Amino acid sequence: MGAWASKSKNILDSHVHMGPISDEKALLDICAATGISRMVLVAIQDAATGDGLPQALYMKARHPEKFYVFAGLNHGARLARVLPKAAGEVSTPSLARQVDSFVEMGCDGIKMIEGKPTWRQTLDIPVTDPYFEPYWTRVEEVDLPLVWHVNDPEEFWDPELTPEWAKSRGWGYGPEDVKKEDLYAEVAEVLRRHPGLRVVFAHFYFLSADLPRASRFLDEHPRVNLDLTPGIEMLYNISRDPEAGREFFIKYADRIVFGTDIWSGMGTAAAAERAGIIYRWLESGDTFTVGEDADFLLGGPEDGVIRGMSLPADVLAKIHGGNMTRLAAADPEGRPGAAPKPLDLAACIAQCEGIAAIAEAISGQSAADPEGRPAESEAAMVARALRKM
Repeated sequence: MGAWASKSKNILDSHVHMGPISDEKALLDICAATGISRMVLVAIQDAATGDGLPQALYMKARHPEKFYVFAGLNHGARLARVLPKAAGEVSTPSLARQVDSFVEMGCDGIKMIEGKPTWRQTLDIPVTDPYFEPYWTRVEEVDLPLVWHVNDPEEFWDPELTPEWAKSRGWGYGPEDVKKEDLYAEVAEVLRRHPGLRVVFAHFYFLSADLPRASRFLDEHPRVNLDLTPGIEMLYNISRDPEAGREFFIKYADRIVFGTDIWSGMGTAAAAERAGIIYRWLESGDTFTVGEDADFLLGGPEDGVIRGMSLPADVLAKIHGGNMTRLAAADPEGRPGAAPKPLDLAACIAQCEGIAAIAEAISGQSAADPEGRPAESEAAMVARALRKM
């Protein structure tokens, strides 16, 4: 059986990753193979290489009606303190100034990975720290939506239950690491201080095993939303009681957004399988397992059974696109719009040049090709490409 094809139109995927700009055609092919009309590129910045945000800006500049950009923060100056000694002086704009630069460029929102335990291991700064406070204030003032990854699946704190694919990526945590409930407590404090924040919590906020708690969380925070990017455990957890899941999704139909966590280099078959699993879970009443074409992050068919919820058409329309369109394209007055914000190319070029300079200061050299010859970083290549547009 091939990948499940959604019957819905105008699907907006809220959670997609772009690799090198050489993946441009590959990502467009993925759109065609999955039936996804528009994508939010969640652009986590790698301060040491300059990757992440520039490639997303490139795709939006090239295909302005198709791609939204949620820009990640650059912590280069802080990371230089904990990474191997930087070759040059590393300076980055304050987080609040970075927010302003995202607005100036025409970014549609902000992607936060600060909340994933591995990032806490590296950055070692709670989101309640004074380092972040001016940032939260500025995000609330400009009303940019956030896609925020907080926590990981509960089994990652139990060595006996952590999947091998997760262990191989360092996604297993011990007594020396931040606790899951501590991360939730930090988020609660941020939301208490800044109730105006509009947040989409990625991966269902890792609350799929406790729908009553997820319900309380949404009720307490009316500007909070959940996305459906796997964590395959989300589908297994909710499949234990698909009727309760269906009731939850209907009740909170305005607060749930479709997402896949597709990345541009994964190939069309794996991308179609990943999207199809979510489509089928939402749209059908089938009982099924992960297919053979599924990517390794979804595990194998033997890992568990998925039971579809057969959601009503009006609920599917909101989840598949309506909710994220409203969140990502709304103007400050809250009037919904269908298109991503226009980019300011000059501001984007300046941003990419700054990102390239930070990466070079951290690494002491420009990027190198596989044979060790100096090569342009992705940030520098994007700046050059944008100048020609």
